Amino acid sequence: MPRQQQPATRPVRRRSYDQFCAGARALDAVGDRWTLLIVRELLAGPRRYTDLHADLPGVSTDVLASRLKDMEQGALVTRRRLPPPAAATVYELTERGHGLLPVLAALAEWGAPALVERRPTDAVRAHWFALPLLRALDGAGGPDADGVVDVRLDEGEFHVRTGKPVAGKPVYGDGPAARADARIVLDAELCLALGRGELTFAEAVKDGRIEVTGDGPLAAELRGA
Repeated sequence: MPRQQQPATRPVRRRSYDQFCAGARALDAVGDRWTLLIVRELLAGPRRYTDLHADLPGVSTDVLASRLKDMEQGALVTRRRLPPPAAATVYELTERGHGLLPVLAALAEWGAPALVERRPTDAVRAHWFALPLLRALDGAGGPDADGVVDVRLDEGEFHVRTGKPVAGKPVYGDGPAARADARIVLDAELCLALGRGELTFAEAVKDGRIEVTGDGPLAAELRGA
């Protein structure tokens, strides 16, 4: 019998603006819907696929899988298997992926004025407030301002790392840290106001709108002691 001819396979070609421009090249890599929000989640550290899907309400499983594949091909994300007893596959940012932190911080600052009120259809996760808060914390401490701060909102808890970024360490994470240098309590509206630059962290502490606890140097710096 004659061999059945296999259909020719076309090479996969990623979408591109085909423009010799740095901005266009950047958007080739991260301009697709959901990509930067996946980066936002992975800035909190390695995540399982199921965790990513849970914290990206509205994304379909097919789209999430496709974006992660594209991000792996673009060297923004890597995938690895955790050793037992976890024995789970996680996604994490590469060094190039971590380089998007200032991009997301700038976008969060630019978008903050649009968060006037929460719409009935809006999902919310506590750690989504980390980027606006980091901007306020950057100017809140002095020479002892490096460390980990637990943050408690009505929406939940997360933690942030203040000071200079540490290689291999997430800048924020969901839930309380295993070991925190200071703890703060505030509400989400104040967190957004800090991100918009409407007041400083020190002013909010002085007015009693932020509660700071902890015995170390970082907690003292945040209290203005």
